[in-house]
Amino acid sequence: MPGAIPIAPRVQIALAAGLFSTGGLAIKACEMTAWQVACFRAAVAAAALALLTPAARRGWSARTLVVALPFSATIILFTLSNRATTAANAIFLQDTAPLYVLLLAPWLLGERVERRDLWFIGAVAAGFLLLVLGATPAARTAPNPALGNLLATVAGLTWALTLMGLRWLAVAGGERGNAALSGALAGNVVAAVVAAPFAFPVAGATATDWLLIGYLGVFQIALSYVLISAAMPRLPAFEVALLLLLEPVLTPLWAWLVLGERTGAPAIAGGACIVGATALRVWQQRMMRSKA
Repeated sequence: MPGAIPIAPRVQIALAAGLFSTGGLAIKACEMTAWQVACFRAAVAAAALALLTPAARRGWSARTLVVALPFSATIILFTLSNRATTAANAIFLQDTAPLYVLLLAPWLLGERVERRDLWFIGAVAAGFLLLVLGATPAARTAPNPALGNLLATVAGLTWALTLMGLRWLAVAGGERGNAALSGALAGNVVAAVVAAPFAFPVAGATATDWLLIGYLGVFQIALSYVLISAAMPRLPAFEVALLLLLEPVLTPLWAWLVLGERTGAPAIAGGACIVGATALRVWQQRMMRSKA
């Protein structure tokens, strides 16, 4: 059909979401320390992004480095939280970022919170409470759920700051397609540098551990961003946002299938609140734009 969107960009976004969703599993499966995983994962991702996307190496400025700070914090916090709590809690709590975006937007972006956003704030807040207040027993793959939940909660805030920073970077630089790539490259460089003092010496790492690090850096991060940057100009933002919701849906599934990690009922309910509310808000925004 004339004007029809080809299936390729949809497949690219879905594949990127699928790759993102394997992060929790691979981080848990690697026998290195959490700081070592954070450092080497970020270093490999930075190298892969620099090689695969020349655009990510161009146009850096002081703004790029400012955005790299919360981006790097998110990378490190996501890794540390996954090693302490369940993969489900780690990703669901990080995905509360839109709540912080709405709450911080009036001060950082000059955008008011509309009355129509109140239901979304309430739904995500309810999901957050279910995740942090629900009993998550310690287990082999989640030895310190309380600490992990706290780190993942902070990761939600730093990811919100990252998203706002990427928007600021794109608008200021006038190159929306390159903003996410340059921000991702800079963020991974900073994350590797910050984590390095806690990552050495390396002792007892196996070939499997290094293969997992390579997978995390090249495929789970770098290739995912390459796929997203290639597909976004050809796909409506509405579809991109919905397809990326595959990540929080699939993340606990992989951890359960491979590691036997179980997600409690409160976490499932909390995750459903967050993912469902995000999907409904994306749809609501699309309807509003179509009527404008």
